[in-house]
Amino acid sequence: MADTATTAPVAAASAASASSDAPPFQLGKPRFQQTSFYGRFRHFLDIIDPRTLFVTERRLREAVQLLEDYKHGTLRPGVTNEQLWSAQKIKQAILHPDTNEKIFMPFRMSGYIPFGTPIVVGLLLPNQTLASTIFWQWLNQSHNACVNYANRNATKPSPVSKFIQGYLGAVISAVSIAVGLNVLVQKANKFTPATRLLIQRFVPFPAVASANICNVVLMRYGELEEGIDVLDSDGNLVGSSKIAARHALLETALTRVVLPMPILVLPPIIMSVLEKTALLQARPRLLLPVQSLVCLAAFGLALPLAISLFPQMSEIETSQLEPEIARATSSRTVVYNKGL
Repeated sequence: MADTATTAPVAAASAASASSDAPPFQLGKPRFQQTSFYGRFRHFLDIIDPRTLFVTERRLREAVQLLEDYKHGTLRPGVTNEQLWSAQKIKQAILHPDTNEKIFMPFRMSGYIPFGTPIVVGLLLPNQTLASTIFWQWLNQSHNACVNYANRNATKPSPVSKFIQGYLGAVISAVSIAVGLNVLVQKANKFTPATRLLIQRFVPFPAVASANICNVVLMRYGELEEGIDVLDSDGNLVGSSKIAARHALLETALTRVVLPMPILVLPPIIMSVLEKTALLQARPRLLLPVQSLVCLAAFGLALPLAISLFPQMSEIETSQLEPEIARATSSRTVVYNKGL
């Protein structure tokens, strides 16, 4: 006898009406192919779409119910693939995949750009004092830590001490580097005041990039000691690999370095050009709004590009892993969850 749980989505899939643009719906799977950079870019554009911040409670319940109907094969006639993909997008944007609880709006991936842009503007403000440098670096790392925690893998219990350790390490490294570089620039007599101001605008990047690496290493150090799960092509657990954990950590750290690069490097370059225009020289009050728009554009471009560098589920050849992993499967390659 056929298994009901297996046949239900098949029946629901046949009940879903075909759409001219949308591909056939697959529950829990990405809408776009993850083997190409463009496919991953389209996928993450959906994940960070800020329009999902305005979804009502009623619309969320409807989306969840629609997916439940699909899962159990009780989908009403006339539902399109586009509607199913839209429902899944809403659910994934608002509810945590492991706990099914709502993620606080500022800490959702879809809220990362709207709530993070004012912090970026603050980081790039000219003529920073010691106090303002410390404040903006602290606020930035606090926001990052809350986003990381809210979107963490909750399948295995993780001690709060790990979160606190990563948070403190990130704050201390960010503040130390930012303050240290600012002091060095201020003491450099070779620079003219204009050159000194320009260099100071680039200080946030090395501070934030270093703090991001520190945060990833401290919060995920346990993975290097215990390894992470690797799966075969059918999704079956093969074993736990420390080598795969090393690859995952390296890919995530590289993503965290690339992410702030356009956000904290492009705006100072663009603003140094715009500030010389007649419009902004005649109306200095427009400087902050213009800088905010430039930061928003850079943030909106950088986030999906950075997190699309590597697939969420990365592939690695078994020959590169521990001998016991290679012996445990006949598959030539296995996959692991890289994390974000």
